[in-house]
Amino acid sequence: MIAEHNSYTVSINSHESNSELSVLFSGEGKPHPLHKMGPAVHDYYLIHTVHSGKGTFEMHNRTYTCETGDSFIIFPGELFSYTADAEQPWHYTWVAFNGRSAGMTMTQIGASPQNAVISGSSPRSIRHYYRRIRSCFHPSMQPALEDIAAAGWLRLLLRELGRAGNPHVMEKPATETDIQRQVNQAVRYLELQYTQTVSIEQLARTLGYHRTYLCKMFKQATGLSPMQYLFKIRMERAKQLLETAMTIDQVASSVGFNDALYFSKQFHKWSGSAPSVYRKERTK
Repeated sequence: MIAEHNSYTVSINSHESNSELSVLFSGEGKPHPLHKMGPAVHDYYLIHTVHSGKGTFEMHNRTYTCETGDSFIIFPGELFSYTADAEQPWHYTWVAFNGRSAGMTMTQIGASPQNAVISGSSPRSIRHYYRRIRSCFHPSMQPALEDIAAAGWLRLLLRELGRAGNPHVMEKPATETDIQRQVNQAVRYLELQYTQTVSIEQLARTLGYHRTYLCKMFKQATGLSPMQYLFKIRMERAKQLLETAMTIDQVASSVGFNDALYFSKQFHKWSGSAPSVYRKERTK
């Protein structure tokens, strides 16, 4: 294979990982004119990004002409082949990966065996991410940590591809209005920050909305004010934690209350039972 390239380099991940997303190897090459790979099948995902020149890629009964800025994606179990152009053979970089979330991640960036080429990416940032991935696999005394770093750079690479004008990623769901999107942002914020001190002013400032507008649209959509919704999240989570061996103080702190006595009063008002009573009833 190396003899069929003007230049060829590949870096291998020496760490066997069973993580959500793990790089197997990454490389860069400038193949000779008409250099061909396949027909073949891989058992992992393999992305090639073209930096100059052009070639053709075939998979799932489709033929694509790929040139600078295009990335073609080989899916596991899919028969593929690709060939460098006779006059302007491509120069490309590649990364192979697998993992439990690999398939879902490809769906998120809008790629599939039926839609296996993404165009319009930024060559400079893309090459930077490929270089960082390969740099993780230089001789290291901590290959497990380098595996984590490589997966991080891979995620940034995939994000860049997902941003490259792919309509499957950029389009908003047809059923989601601007107000629904804004409310969903606020709900998501509260679900992630309920352990912290949260105010309406802080929430509105973080999301970039006027306080009055935020409260109005939130209550119209949920039937609750943001603070009532936050209180509901905290109490529901407290119910779950009271079924564990945590102390009342620990439960209170875990759901955003610095004062366990105040938490107990609020929980009693909300559920009709004091935390200790609720715990006994649930553990009978």
